Amino acid sequence: EVQLVESGGGLVQPGGSLRVSCAASGFSFSVYVMSWVRQAPGKGLEWVSNITPGGTTNYVDSVKGRFTISRDNAKNTLVLQMNSLKPEDTAVYYCVRGSTWPYRPRGQGTQVTVSS
Repeated sequence: EVQLVESGGGLVQPGGSLRVSCAASGFSFSVYVMSWVRQAPGKGLEWVSNITPGGTTNYVDSVKGRFTISRDNAKNTLVLQMNSLKPEDTAVYYCVRGSTWPYRPRGQGTQVTVSS
């Protein structure tokens, strides 16, 4: 059974940083593209970033230069380091196996709130 468990969300002030992680199990993590998507209040899912098995990364324009995606294939872990956070980054962040709609399977999500 595929399991994706996110952790690390929380409340942070604008300009602050957060690190969200995803523990993956039930599949061969190292051979899959992995992604982060997010869902802001009242909006649909938005793709944020992905990383290939070999480590090539891609980002949506709105987070380039602020977010960094990484993976540890030995530990089956996906990480999103978020710096210079803005209120518009407020969303539930989901770890996804793959990188295309409908963004499944995905985890239960972790809430990130950027507010003063």
